[in-house]
Amino acid sequence: MQLGARPSGAAAMGVASPAPAKQLPAAKQPRPRVVGPVVLVFLDAGERQLSSVGGLSIGLMSATQGAYFREQFLLDVGQGARVAASAYKRPKPPALLGLSGAALGAGAARQASIAFPGWPALVARARAVPQLLRPGLLASSIPGGAGYVGVSGTDDGDLIAAIDRNGRLAAYSSGSASTLLARVGAMRASKRLVVSDLPSGAAGLADLRALSRTRPAGELLLAVQRAAADGDGHELLWAGAAGLSGGSGGRELTSHTTNQRGLIASVDLAPSILERLGLAVPADMRGEPLETDGALDSAGLRAFAARLRVVGGRRLTAFGCLLAAWALLLLAASLLPAGRRRASRAWAMRVGGLAVLWIPLGALIGAALEPSAAVEYAAITLSCFALAAIADALLPWPRAPLLPVAVGVLALVIDALAGTQLLVRSLLGPNPILGARFYGFGNELKSGLAVAVLAAVAAALYPAIRSRRAAALTAAAGVVLAAIEGSARIGAGVGGVILVAAGFAVATLVLLPGSFSRGRALLVIASPLVALAALALLDLATAHGSGHFTGSILHARSAGDLRDVIVRRYGAAWTELKNHAMPYATALALLYAVLAVRRRARLLAPVDSDPAWFATLAGGLTAGVVGSFSEDSGPVLLVVAVFTLGCVASYLWGGDAGRSEPPAAAAAQRAALTASTEP
Repeated sequence: MQLGARPSGAAAMGVASPAPAKQLPAAKQPRPRVVGPVVLVFLDAGERQLSSVGGLSIGLMSATQGAYFREQFLLDVGQGARVAASAYKRPKPPALLGLSGAALGAGAARQASIAFPGWPALVARARAVPQLLRPGLLASSIPGGAGYVGVSGTDDGDLIAAIDRNGRLAAYSSGSASTLLARVGAMRASKRLVVSDLPSGAAGLADLRALSRTRPAGELLLAVQRAAADGDGHELLWAGAAGLSGGSGGRELTSHTTNQRGLIASVDLAPSILERLGLAVPADMRGEPLETDGALDSAGLRAFAARLRVVGGRRLTAFGCLLAAWALLLLAASLLPAGRRRASRAWAMRVGGLAVLWIPLGALIGAALEPSAAVEYAAITLSCFALAAIADALLPWPRAPLLPVAVGVLALVIDALAGTQLLVRSLLGPNPILGARFYGFGNELKSGLAVAVLAAVAAALYPAIRSRRAAALTAAAGVVLAAIEGSARIGAGVGGVILVAAGFAVATLVLLPGSFSRGRALLVIASPLVALAALALLDLATAHGSGHFTGSILHARSAGDLRDVIVRRYGAAWTELKNHAMPYATALALLYAVLAVRRRARLLAPVDSDPAWFATLAGGLTAGVVGSFSEDSGPVLLVVAVFTLGCVASYLWGGDAGRSEPPAAAAAQRAALTASTEP
């Protein structure tokens, strides 16, 4: 099955940043729809059980952003907004509520307005986060609040979703499992939102079937899988909905938060509930109402869920396999007889460097196959090296980078526009299981693509001279790449636009004839601002202003909102810098970047310091540095940019086999070009 991403909607979020805020400064006004009560139930049921219930549309729910904690998931549902767990001083919410049927009055028919003394501590914890979070906002937005119905002697912790901002539960009902449905009906008569925990096992599924079968006209029934208190770290829960406008059940859920068919987020529940109740959605809620898209394909959804759960764990291993294969290729070339060793080693250097440039396409191939881990590692490695060898044979040195870059970028664009969802399932995708980004280009891809496209431009121009034509071609390539990386329908990355604009502005400046001036420096500095203005226009034209930039930055309600965005991004970047081996990788990247600049003549000796290749070096390093400050993955973008530049350098040195002088033909062409431009 091919799960199609919806063609319109907001751009995805940056890694470790909250769902995009697509709200107007005032509360969002509900669309005209049928107004009716809402029943939100939690039960132990996966996709197979939910799809067996008539009238339900099914989807995966991203339950959390970062590490999963059940209490935080329920708080996020109740406030309609979330941030990464790492943004809190205490990632795990304190067990302050002491929830149990005994504590609240087991067997009580209904108790009005139960207060939870521990609630202020949770509110204070939320206030310390650099984003406006209002625990209990959902229940407080409903006149009369919400009610909870549970079973005596069982866990009733899911009632957190029904508590209002004052830490009060408007109504509570506890009793036997046999009376649950009757008590839900009674609560529904007095409260417009009813939250309930259904019994475990077959009894809970039977109750859900009864609720769906007897659902009154206009009622919205939401069913969410009940997960353990602490899951596997990044939870994907199954969810179902009956009564959505435009859907009669048997379809797949989606929302403009995820922009992915079959995938929704926990923060989408609150706006969906308020919209059904005919109430305005507060601007502090970051989710979007649920929708349906396409007929339900149960097997396809289960495969999608299984794929998302393994992507993160395979990324580094797949990359390590490709590098190991390259090392073995170089070792094998070094063991050949002396007469063949030099040429074989040069070929291995070229092919290895090109294989890295083929990674975007190789990752899409792996996503299309969705094989076991070992098969995927082999498929990506073999396809990248095979394509690299073909490119090296088809195109003369140093033009081979043109092929992997052109094909890779084209494949990414086609995947996004056609909605085949290959990138989101690939090892280079946004990794939705983290709950921060659901579509578009991940941060690792942004700076790597910038370097790769610069290399392709240099390959096309070689042998180049500093001229307005060369500068114009480089600038045009930068405009196209910025549009791809920034478009809400393709790359969906504001930071990508900034780093591409800066990197290609520097590369263009390098290729312009004449000396460096203050005016040119100002053009480089202004280029990201111009690119952001263009992105705003692109969002308005293609995403109706709901892209990440126009939705979260331009629609910010105050300077405090902008401050929160900045604090979150740089806080996440600082956290990334301290993660695992990243401090060492960053230090090495900085060291190699400094050495590359200081010894650029030696580094670019195979191309005789060709200005187009020097522009690739200067622009690529600029993109990496700027990206490390504009994206919340911070140093990752610098490391990726420097590594990609190293692979490009390997390709160049493989072509010239270490000679310091340029090929005679290229030298003659460059001399002829220089002579033709002289007055």
